[in-house]
Formats: sequence, structure tokens, C-alpha cells
Amino acid sequence: LPLVYIACQSRLPPPNGVTFSLSLSNTHLTTMSSSENPGNPERPQQDGENKTELSKKAAKKEAAKQEKLRKKQEAAAAAALAEASIADPLAEKYGDIPLVDLQSKAVTGRVWTEVKSLSPDLKDQTVLVRGRAQAIRAVSKKMAFVVVREAGFTVQCVLTVSPEKVSEQMVKYATSLSRESIIDVEGVVSVPSGPIKGTSQQVEIQVRKIYCVNRAVPTLPVNIEDAARSEAEIEEALKEGKQLVRVNQDTRLNYRVLDLRTPANQAIFQVESEVEHIFRVFLRSKGFRGIHTPKLMGGTSEGGAAVFRLDYKGQPACLAQSPQLHKQMSISGDFRRVFEVGPVFRAEDSYTHRHLCEFTGLDAEMEIKEHYSEVMDIIDQLFVAIFDGLNENCKGEL
Repeated sequence: LPLVYIACQSRLPPPNGVTFSLSLSNTHLTTMSSSENPGNPERPQQDGENKTELSKKAAKKEAAKQEKLRKKQEAAAAAALAEASIADPLAEKYGDIPLVDLQSKAVTGRVWTEVKSLSPDLKDQTVLVRGRAQAIRAVSKKMAFVVVREAGFTVQCVLTVSPEKVSEQMVKYATSLSRESIIDVEGVVSVPSGPIKGTSQQVEIQVRKIYCVNRAVPTLPVNIEDAARSEAEIEEALKEGKQLVRVNQDTRLNYRVLDLRTPANQAIFQVESEVEHIFRVFLRSKGFRGIHTPKLMGGTSEGGAAVFRLDYKGQPACLAQSPQLHKQMSISGDFRRVFEVGPVFRAEDSYTHRHLCEFTGLDAEMEIKEHYSEVMDIIDQLFVAIFDGLNENCKGEL
């Protein structure tokens, strides 16, 4: 899995000033698969054209297949819903929400509760949650379980046939939903006697209403549970003689949208966001001023790193590999203390697919009154603030 890292870079200080810089990885959204090698020699043009034609045909074939599955699913769902509504007096408590009802209209005043906020303190209270149907399991015709996931947090929802509350048709409808569909669930929070395995929240929702906002296709190219499984779990299962599915890196990158739904990736981006937030808040409290420097420049801003060169209306230009020059200009312009959170581009040669040619830099620059220990004190306090903030605000993610 991609890692968020922070690297401190030392540079020669400008007159009456010093700079320190952090680097926050921002390459998790890349879509290049590990099978792609930028260093491979180019194939003949004819082979490339043949491959392009084959890939286009395969893409059209796959799209047609998915469209056929979608229409088949919609027809089956509509037929099941129509059959259930005829004989079920509770038909209004479940079903697919029509598209017209999802469009802008008068505010209903409904309040959704975040899954991560569900706790035993809400026992016996009615809540409304929206999330993805991660797992659906039918115990019998009169009972079913639906695990709802929202931003990496999960809760178990229980449907049990009960007069005037839940009907058999409602249970059947819930089990007909495809995994990863977006659903609204309204019900009463209950606290089971024992621990709940497989969900982050240790409460259950006794379902009273369930609606599908958007159905997922019946068969997804990547199973979220498989993608969420760590290498440690797979190796441990192998020692016990069990064979678990391993999702390769190229598959993850080719279906990045699905891979981003896994708890690990949700946590990575939340931690990254929290680091940036703490960085800004702390430096602001120390008198630093946020600035935004140009990223399209006529020349290099510092030595030691190659640049991406481009043509700017007939003139040579390059992408900024550092805000160093403009930070020093700010200090000379009597800004005293400045910082920036922005993209950095470095055209460095590499032999791996994990090299960072683009990342988000956390840069700061300050003047020194007397001794370089002034900068060391700021850096020391900054890292303490970051670690304390992560421990306090990202306990679940860590």
C-alpha cells in the first residue's frame, strides 16, 4: 500500500533567513499500472496500432456486457418490487428511489448520522444513515444482515420480520441488492450482548426502512473485501493452509476508484489531510504567513533537481521543482515568516514505478534573529504538534 511520509530537506540559508521543507506524498491517485514501464523501448508503430484496435474492441465488448448486466438487473429489480408492492402493506418502507426524487426539490429536514458516530450512547434512538452495502447475508426468509460502510467505517443492520415493521418482502428486497450499492437505512440503534466481528461500530441498527439510492453493477472487477486484505493476513492464512485472494498492484491501479474505498486508503488520505491541517494551523500560530508561488517558471528555482521543460508560446519554460526562490524573495520583501503547501515537480530518473516525480511539498521560510536554534525550536515544536494531533484526531485511522 502507498505510504504517507514526511522528509525534512536542508538547504543553505539565504541572507538573514533559513528554510525548512517537508514533503507529503501525493501520488496515491496515479493510474499507471505496474505492468507499464516507462523505460521499455518503443514497439513498432504497426504493433502499437494493432494493440490499440484490440484494446478498443475489448473495451467496447466489456462496456456492452456491463450495460446488458445493468439492464437485466434493473428489470429484475423492477419486477421484484412490483410483485412485492402488490401484496405488501409495508411496500412504502423499502424500494429504489426514483431519479426524479433525487433531483433538487424542497429541503426535507432529514438528518443523516455518520456511521463513525454510531455508538452505544445512541441506544434506542432512531437514526438515518447512508452508505454502501458492503455485505449482504440472508439467514432465512425472515431475517437478513446488511453491512453498511461509509468512509471506511462499517455497521451491521438487521432485518427481522415483525408485524407492522418488517415484512418478508422487505427482507427479500434487501437481499436482492447488489454489493457496493448506495443505500439509505433508517432504524433503531441496539447494543448486542457480545462483540460484533467484522464491523468497526459495536452497535446494530434494527432496520425499519431501507431504500436504494444507486445500484452497483452485479459483478465488480475487484472485491472490496479482497482489496482491503493486508499482506500479513494473506501470509497468516497460508500458514494455516488457507488460500485467500490477493489483489495485485496493477489491478488496484487499473480500478483505482474501487481500491480507494478500502479502509487502508481511506485512512492514508485522512492522515495526509490531518498533517496538512496541523502544519497550517501550527505555523499560523507562530506568525507565519501562507503564500502561493508560481509553478510555471522561465528557469529553475534551485539546483540539485532536474525540471520538466516545456514550450510556453515559443519560449522555454519549466515546472517549478521548488518554491525556494519565491520564499527567499518573500523574506527579502519583509514578510519575515512564510509557508506554502503546493505541488512540486522533479524530472529525476528512476528505476522503479514508485518514484515521486510529483508530490505535495510543505515548505516554510523564516528569518533568523540571532541563532539557528530558533529554526530548530520551530521544527521541533512542529513535529510534536503533528504527532500529538494525529494521535488525538486519527485514532481510528492509525
